[in-house]
Amino acid sequence: MTESTSYDCVVIGAGPGGYVAAIRAAQLGLRTACIEREGLGGICLNWGCIPTKALLRSAEVLELIQRAAEFGIIVDGVRADFPAIVKRSREVAEKISKGVAFLFRKNKIDHLAGTARLLPRQSAWRPHEISIEGQGGTRIVTAKHVILATGARARSLPGITLDGERIIEYRKAMTLPTQPKSLVVLGAGAIGVEFASFYRALGVEVTIVEYLPRLVPNEDPEISAELRKAFEKRGMSVRTGQKVTSAQNRGDGVELTVEPAAGGNAETLRADVLLVAVGVTANTENLGLEHHGIALERGFIKVDAALRAADGIHAIGDVIGRGLAHVASAEGVFVAESIAGQHAVPVAYDAIPACTYCHPEIASVGLTEAKAAEQRIPVKVGRFPFRPLGKTMAAGEYPGFVKVIWHAETGALVGAHMIGPAVTDLIAELTLAKTTEVNMESLAYTIHAHPSFAEAVKEATEDALGHAIHL
Repeated sequence: MTESTSYDCVVIGAGPGGYVAAIRAAQLGLRTACIEREGLGGICLNWGCIPTKALLRSAEVLELIQRAAEFGIIVDGVRADFPAIVKRSREVAEKISKGVAFLFRKNKIDHLAGTARLLPRQSAWRPHEISIEGQGGTRIVTAKHVILATGARARSLPGITLDGERIIEYRKAMTLPTQPKSLVVLGAGAIGVEFASFYRALGVEVTIVEYLPRLVPNEDPEISAELRKAFEKRGMSVRTGQKVTSAQNRGDGVELTVEPAAGGNAETLRADVLLVAVGVTANTENLGLEHHGIALERGFIKVDAALRAADGIHAIGDVIGRGLAHVASAEGVFVAESIAGQHAVPVAYDAIPACTYCHPEIASVGLTEAKAAEQRIPVKVGRFPFRPLGKTMAAGEYPGFVKVIWHAETGALVGAHMIGPAVTDLIAELTLAKTTEVNMESLAYTIHAHPSFAEAVKEATEDALGHAIHL
């Protein structure tokens, strides 16, 4: 059956970029539809950000209970129920996906289930046509504006074939039927270290293999060094500057060939499971991009400063290579407001917070000290460990530290890098400093509640000024 419906705006993809764009467009009075072939919420809500944090919360609870005696609590017979942990994670994801469906109904957005494809445009004066392949057949809708938010998926490396059983990617790592005894994680970015942290908390023997010289290579080197120290203290094997050249499913496990990235003797590793976490590839296949002259750059959709991919077509999020859910959401709001004729505030790409939810947590915003030096920015750097804080000692948390980088002449924030308790929440204060007129002195003289983890941000800034109280 073929049916045609006209919209002001059609969003393809209902992840954190797409569904937010659809809601904002509808709020601004545009007749809006959102096409999604899987679950509302996309990878982030169903297979990424949210369910992984549910898994990590279970791991955190387990580790805290195992340390209960430190807090004067006697607990016996504690063990992890792996299927129940996975089940809770899936239930959390399902609940949030239903929340997106509620928001669509509230904002009168049509949710069109199926696979979308852009059709050739008849003329520049006519709306775009999109075909939707679904269970009920094919239908065609038209739209004045189209927003592509199709996201990305996990990729592998030459010589390593994902089989969904022993050689897996992150989606499978969240729903394994049984807990493995040993796990090799290939790739030490955010996804890799989060899963390494989760499985190690359950008692799995974890080895991390990273091609670059350090863990979380996009973070400040001091953060990488502290994370390695924390992971090795937890019993993980960390192998940086190494590469996996082949991996074979041997039935009862995986056999891997590992060798130094700079060349050298190869070594064989064995584990129950290999988790490949080496990045993503954009979902651009069969979208009909060729009908509109939409170009790809390194496999991602190429856009201009206004996030336009072609006349009347915008693209946001992972499909253009941004890689963070909150960036996709911000881009979705910007594009929706732009096409609705509102004053749209461009995304501040130099002030994007990055968070990694392993234990200990990592958070950062702005430039590293090395990047600032490359750009010849005069800086004042302050550091403060969480250890001296009363809140850290009372909570029994892993200490870590805060590092802040301020412009030596203007006092503006250049960058901030943190590892330790609650830093994925604390980064909001420094992100605000990056985007407003908060400077080094105004932050240092802002009273922070005591006792709190946030005191470390104030003290690190005071250290940059040369007068930290508790150092």
